[in-house]
Amino acid sequence: MSVETKTNLDSTTVSKLQDLIRINIDSEEGFQEAAQQIEDVNVNVVFTQLAAQRSQNATELQDYVQWNGEKPRDEGSYAAAFHRTWLNLRSILSGGDVHVVLAEAERGEDSIKQAYEDALKQTAGSAVNDVLTRQYANVKAGHDRIRDLRDSYAN
Repeated sequence: MSVETKTNLDSTTVSKLQDLIRINIDSEEGFQEAAQQIEDVNVNVVFTQLAAQRSQNATELQDYVQWNGEKPRDEGSYAAAFHRTWLNLRSILSGGDVHVVLAEAERGEDSIKQAYEDALKQTAGSAVNDVLTRQYANVKAGHDRIRDLRDSYAN
């Protein structure tokens, strides 16, 4: 049995990285789309910053997958595309209510936070645990930022 290194990850770890790549791409695309549609400057800035962070997360994880001889995912999921459509519909139906958009964004943040928690449990002791832990801390901070912003817009 060989020791796992960042360029010799086991298949479970690579699979989890692929899952995290997908959800980071989903998150990035969701924040970009929401930023284009929301008129509130403060929320727009937060969404734009979080989209950039998620893009960096995905790129970093793609590098590790590629270094391990696999083709990294480079697109999001169909479920996320459906969620973005739902977010757009809710935004239109609510008259562009920032609180509603933020509530939906927080739901997405709950998903990515849970994905990182699951990955960290399933890859405990992995050579990329430091990377996943750092990214999780950023994701958790983004989640909390969206939650707090949502609460500040509650009527």
